Amino acid sequence: MNRNSWWKDALVALVMVAALLVALPNLFGEDPALQISVKEGGKLGDGQLQEVRRTLETAGLGFTSANADDGRLTLRFDSVDTQLKAADKAREVLGQAYVVALTLAPRMPGWLAVLGLRPMSLGLDLRGGVHFLFQVDMDKAIAQRLDRYAADFSKALRDARIRRNVRVEGRTVRVEITDAADGKEAEKLIREVDPNLDIRRDDTATGVTFTARMTERLIIERQNFAIEQNTVTLRNRVNELGVSEPVVQRQGVDRIVVQLPGVQDPGQAERVLGATATLEFRLVCAGENPLDAAQRGRAPVGCELFKDRVGAPVLLNRRTIVTGDQLVDAAQTFAEGMPAVSVRLDAKGGRDMLEATKANLNKPMAVVFVEQKRERVERDGQMVDVTREDKEVINIATIRGVFSNNFQVTGLEVNEARDLALLLRAGSLAAPIYKVEERTIGPSLGQDNIDKGLRALLLGLALVVVFMGIYYKAFGLVADVALLANLVLLVALLSLLQASLTLPGIAGIVLTLGMAVDANVLINERVREELRNGNSPQASIHAGYEKAFATIADSNITTLIAGLVLFAFGTGPIKGFAVVLCLGILTSMFTAVVVSRTLVNAIWGGRKLSGIPV
Repeated sequence: MNRNSWWKDALVALVMVAALLVALPNLFGEDPALQISVKEGGKLGDGQLQEVRRTLETAGLGFTSANADDGRLTLRFDSVDTQLKAADKAREVLGQAYVVALTLAPRMPGWLAVLGLRPMSLGLDLRGGVHFLFQVDMDKAIAQRLDRYAADFSKALRDARIRRNVRVEGRTVRVEITDAADGKEAEKLIREVDPNLDIRRDDTATGVTFTARMTERLIIERQNFAIEQNTVTLRNRVNELGVSEPVVQRQGVDRIVVQLPGVQDPGQAERVLGATATLEFRLVCAGENPLDAAQRGRAPVGCELFKDRVGAPVLLNRRTIVTGDQLVDAAQTFAEGMPAVSVRLDAKGGRDMLEATKANLNKPMAVVFVEQKRERVERDGQMVDVTREDKEVINIATIRGVFSNNFQVTGLEVNEARDLALLLRAGSLAAPIYKVEERTIGPSLGQDNIDKGLRALLLGLALVVVFMGIYYKAFGLVADVALLANLVLLVALLSLLQASLTLPGIAGIVLTLGMAVDANVLINERVREELRNGNSPQASIHAGYEKAFATIADSNITTLIAGLVLFAFGTGPIKGFAVVLCLGILTSMFTAVVVSRTLVNAIWGGRKLSGIPV
């Protein structure tokens, strides 16, 4: 009785050896490091790797070691301060063609790396970095869509030579047709723009009025699109910043979480992430005096009043030739020794630009920089958040030739050209976003969190081990071995899945270890009960494991359901806690029932016993 087949023992041993191997990289720690790669996910060739390494050595970056992995160069440093200084120097030396990302490089032996093993991924509160929580302006997203509808209605009616007056009123678009005879044709054109719109027609004595309203389904679709597009754009901008293992994900209905491990300059990160910068290309209104318009405080019909970089008034055509959402790529460059941004448009933008430059040769065209900002102002004795849109003319140039998809924007400073190229290349935001929370965690604080969490884990583990050993004697020591096996399995799974470990995750590990021993307590108490009922030691061991299993399974399944609910509906740290809790339940079931019984059978199974130390 109580003897395992050899293959069962071998299988348990194999699982534990594999778990120990996978968990092993976590024992060696990590070094502050820089990861250097080519922009847009390219890989460094062997020649480039050697050239970059020589360049960095000449610049005196002070790295302790360098190695190439999968077309990327990883430099290790002896301290975080040296790493941060080296990152600034590397970006200066290598220029815009390379991405220099802050990261942590595992300090494990090479043979573990060859096997493809990695330590656990650490969350922001353990690694250090910047945490942002952005809120998407859903009202602005709807307003932008209504403005697009108004522009589409106006263009369709203008092409059909129908006199109209189109304007946005609240959450509707109002279209007034001055000639009632055009009502039928106008209604057809308006409905063709979007058949899903709720359009109402009112016939009046002077003409026909149409009121277009977005349905509830269209509003929800637009809001979801704004969140998804902004998430993609923020992820692109994070990639352009050069951050290793960032987290960009939706949270709730209208918020986006951005976590940047290793970043210690929140100002630069916020400037790039939160900016809603884009460009507009417009023709300059010819024959009009902008100074007169500025004095009157209004622009002539068909024109709009702007200011250039020195504050001088400029009159531009209301109709834009190309907008920022038609840009495909942008890169910082130099034109005649001056900073510039090379721009590439999509097919439609290229056609529009081609038509505009053909029809307006030797006429001036302006580039307008558009940025939306949020600021707090006092209204009726209360501080409220308001959105302000800044439009500034950054360049006016005469169209000397016909061009379409590719051209350059000049009139910028070096830093402005770099940031503008980054923002345009990453894409414009579908709706403005506003920072509602910011946290900066230094690397030393992250290490302190790790040390405190590890101390709590070891203290809890030691107390449980001592209690079980004293109270249940030899069977308690078996439970202690199963508990250590549980810890090894849990760490191995977290390393294998690369689930980010956070402070709540460490709390989940401590809680899991405390709960894991419950199963062995139930088994040992059941064995004691069987012995008191007069059963033989072997029969008591067998009955203890068999009869306690149903209770153990029930209690763990209910806890697993709670963990799954936390994971499904929780966000951020709650999800991290839930992941560790669920994995811990699975590993504790395996170690408490299978591993401990394998050990008990190996020690006491198949022998004639007068008693057992439980």
